[in-house]
Amino acid sequence: MSTNIKGLIDRTYREYLEPMEDMVSYTVLSGALSVSDTSVGFNGDLLSTEEEDALDAGTIIEIGQELMICTELNVVTNSITVTRAARGTTATTHNAGDVIKITPQFPRVNVFNAIKDQIENLYPTLYAVETQTISSAVGYVALAGADDDRIVAPLKAVSQYQELDAGNQTTVQFRGVAMELIDVPTTVTASGKVVQFSGVSNGVNVHCTFKKKFGEVKDYDSDGDAEDTTLAEIGLETEYEPIIMAGVAAQMISGKDIPAYTADYITEQMQVTNYPVNSSSNIRNSLLQYQQVLINQARKDLRARYPEPVSVNSVVYPSA
Repeated sequence: MSTNIKGLIDRTYREYLEPMEDMVSYTVLSGALSVSDTSVGFNGDLLSTEEEDALDAGTIIEIGQELMICTELNVVTNSITVTRAARGTTATTHNAGDVIKITPQFPRVNVFNAIKDQIENLYPTLYAVETQTISSAVGYVALAGADDDRIVAPLKAVSQYQELDAGNQTTVQFRGVAMELIDVPTTVTASGKVVQFSGVSNGVNVHCTFKKKFGEVKDYDSDGDAEDTTLAEIGLETEYEPIIMAGVAAQMISGKDIPAYTADYITEQMQVTNYPVNSSSNIRNSLLQYQQVLINQARKDLRARYPEPVSVNSVVYPSA
C-alpha cells in the first residue's frame, strides 16, 4: 500500500502502465540539474547504441514531472542540450541519479493529474470520514480546524454523561447526541461551519463524526513537491487505491494505441475480475467496469460502518 501520492503514481505504473517487458528506455542523471541548466549529463552505460542515438535532436525526455526537448547530443561527454519545461510542464531541480525516461508513453505529469482528477471525482459517491471531540456550549461551537471547510455533513455524535450533568463521566455508557451542522459566513469562522447540540449540558465532550470531501492534492509543506502529499492529508483510505489506479489507467489509455505488452499485461490483470478484453477500447471499458465494482464495494462498506442518520429540521439524530 502507498503512503503518499508518489507511491500511488509508482504503483499505477507498476501494476498497469509499465509492465517490465515494456518499460521505456531510460538512464539516470550523472549530475544535479538546477532550474536553469540546459545541459543534461547521463549515464551512457545504461543505454544501447540505438537508445543513445535516440537522444538526438527532437526527442522528448522526462525527468520527474518535467518534460524536455533534446536539441543536441554529445556522445563523447554523454550529455544532451535540452529545452526545459516542454509541453506546459514546469522546470524544477533534479538530483544525480534521477531517472531519465526517453519518449515516455505515459508522462508522469499526466498520471499525476489523472490521479488528482480521480480523487476529486470520488465525492460524493465516496467520502472521507473524520471524528473530532468537541466541547458542548450554549449556542453554536465554531469548527476551526485547518481543513474543516471540507466538512459536508454530520454522521453521528456520542458522549458520556449522566442526567445531563456537566463534565464527563467514564462510569456510564456512550449515548447518542443530537447535532446540527450549520453553514455560516466565513466572518463567523474561517471554515464557514458551526455545530449546535441538543440534549446535552454545557462543557461535555461530544465525539462527532463528520462526512468530508477529499482534500486537494497540493504542496502542503511548501517544499516544491506535491507528490509527497500523504494519503492521510487528503483523507484517502488505502483501500481506495485500487479504485484510483483503475480509473487512472482507463483515463490514460483512452483513445490511444497502447503497446502490445501493456495491453497483454492489463488483460492479465483484468482476468481475475472476469472481464475479457482484447483491444484498447475493451480494456478501457473493462477497467471502468472494474472500478465501478470496487466503488460499489467501498460504498457498501461506508454504509455498514456509518449508517445514514435521521435528520429532522436539519438536526441529526444518532442512527444507533
